[in-house]
Amino acid sequence: MRGSTAIVGVGTAGCGEAPGYSDIEILAEAAARAVADAGLSLCEIDGLCTANLNSAMWPLNVCEYLGLRPRFVEGTNIGGAAFVAHLLPAALALNARLCDAVLVCYGSTQRTNTRSRRNKSRARSVLDPAPFESPYEPFLPPSAYALITARHMHQYGTTRRHLAEVAVAARRWAQLNPEAFSRESLTIEEVLASPMLFDPLTAHDCCLVTDGAAAFVMVRTDRARDLIHAPVHVLGCASAVWHRQVSGMEDLTVTPACDSGPRAYAMAGISPADVDVVQIYDAFTINTILALEDLGFCAKGEGGPFVSDGAIAPGGLLPVNTNGGGLSCVHPNMYGAFAVIEAVQQLRGACGARQVEGATVALVQGNGGVAASSQATALLGTATAL
Repeated sequence: MRGSTAIVGVGTAGCGEAPGYSDIEILAEAAARAVADAGLSLCEIDGLCTANLNSAMWPLNVCEYLGLRPRFVEGTNIGGAAFVAHLLPAALALNARLCDAVLVCYGSTQRTNTRSRRNKSRARSVLDPAPFESPYEPFLPPSAYALITARHMHQYGTTRRHLAEVAVAARRWAQLNPEAFSRESLTIEEVLASPMLFDPLTAHDCCLVTDGAAAFVMVRTDRARDLIHAPVHVLGCASAVWHRQVSGMEDLTVTPACDSGPRAYAMAGISPADVDVVQIYDAFTINTILALEDLGFCAKGEGGPFVSDGAIAPGGLLPVNTNGGGLSCVHPNMYGAFAVIEAVQQLRGACGARQVEGATVALVQGNGGVAASSQATALLGTATAL
């Protein structure tokens, strides 16, 4: 598996606000850009991986709208981690020669469309009830992550200042990214003084609500060498799902990344020390701290001190979420595909002012569900890393 497939095309569309567009329309724009970026045509796409929270059978929508007749389809929806998780079945299908080019794609206009998020949440609670939590009417996912954060603070002494370090680091990276949605200055003091929405999470501890679409194309490495861009190889990938609701967690401070990370590292044959740049699905500031611990960049409970003093900001020890992440760049309900694209752009050396010089290995961490329920880890690398 290691290095046998590669990402060869990426594309985004409608990031921030895309008024007048639907989910499928901006998805189609991103898909077209990704396929063109790969130097392919849409008729050459014979594999599809996609998911959307508004539709249980979303691959059908995408096939019909794009006019695809794929030989391989994958639509497993494990929340926002889905598009990182899709790397493994896509690689398996390509290696088995079930298909030759896989399009992974997503789109959402959650910010500008007129459908009520509250009504959608109510509909989900009817169709897919959570009998041990729904009676308390939690506002998910923030309510769940507030519990997780509070437990981490109690158990390990993590402080609100540690959380603020994550928010400020993401904003400093976003200020270097002309495509980021929130680029105004942000200080630790401003985060600490911002409105408390879900104790202990303030407004700046929570991700953005934006529109946006993202897509990328995967092929086998032997074919990738003949395409436009230098291939970004898939070195390792793995997924893990432990629970659904926060009440199902055995330990509120430990996520399934403890499983997905080691398996991805083993497939890639590398360790955290070999990683040059990290992209973490940061729906909330605690996500970044949990992932850095569970993926072995620091010991459990030391995530707060690890991110202190700008350690994950530009110029810090470990570049994390270099596009600004879900906290400051873009977050259209499901963010995983955008983390993959930022990793690819970093390994291509195409990130301009935010480029991490000499980056050859990137880690992408997907996070999904309402309580860090699903995790997917991918290690990507340039030819140098093979």
